[in-house]
Amino acid sequence: MTYHPGHVSRLLKQLGWTPQLPITRALQRDEHAIQDWRDRVWPLLKKQARSERRTLLFTDESGFYLLPGVVRTYGPRGSTPVVYHWLTRDHLSVMAAVTSAGKIYTLARHESLNGLHTIEFLQHVLRQLSAPLLVCWDGSPIHRRVAVTDFVRAVGTDRLLVTPLPPYAPDLNPVEWMWKHLKKVELRNQTCLDLEELHSELHLAVHRVRQRRRLVHSFFDGAGLTI
Repeated sequence: MTYHPGHVSRLLKQLGWTPQLPITRALQRDEHAIQDWRDRVWPLLKKQARSERRTLLFTDESGFYLLPGVVRTYGPRGSTPVVYHWLTRDHLSVMAAVTSAGKIYTLARHESLNGLHTIEFLQHVLRQLSAPLLVCWDGSPIHRRVAVTDFVRAVGTDRLLVTPLPPYAPDLNPVEWMWKHLKKVELRNQTCLDLEELHSELHLAVHRVRQRRRLVHSFFDGAGLTI
């Protein structure tokens, strides 16, 4: 049996298929290891955090560019909205942490982040939280610098523990879902003239998210992590 190409979409619709934007995944991912982390490691980390009275948090980094994150919006029929912006790759480098209690901590810099920024951020969170920390993060080079390892060792396990996430699994980190929300919702179609203005708009966007604890919890839901 043969079908005209023009009928394929109709057949797919009858089968319950819809047009969707694919999710990209690294070929190097180990899906079994990622699912094992969700099913076995994550409950153990929650239990450890409760028994040792630690604040459990996830950390990640991202870039926010002067180029706007363009998403669909409303406009007059037949008149496509136009977003004007500076054609540049200038950006803010941002490190953030999200706790299972719904708290958010950030550090933004105009240069690329490195191991020293990682230490600065950990120091900031340690000052903000009286409880010892249990930090989950990926294998980024800035997390594996000798200076960072020495700092964690110097602080001591009574105050700071770090544990790695499985490789190539950004979707397992709730902060990754926060990045998506900030870029596609809070800062959608946002045009800034310089990095200072972008920094200010980002600060306001993070503040809005902080006021919605259920939204922060939804980032954990998106990562498939029950809190």
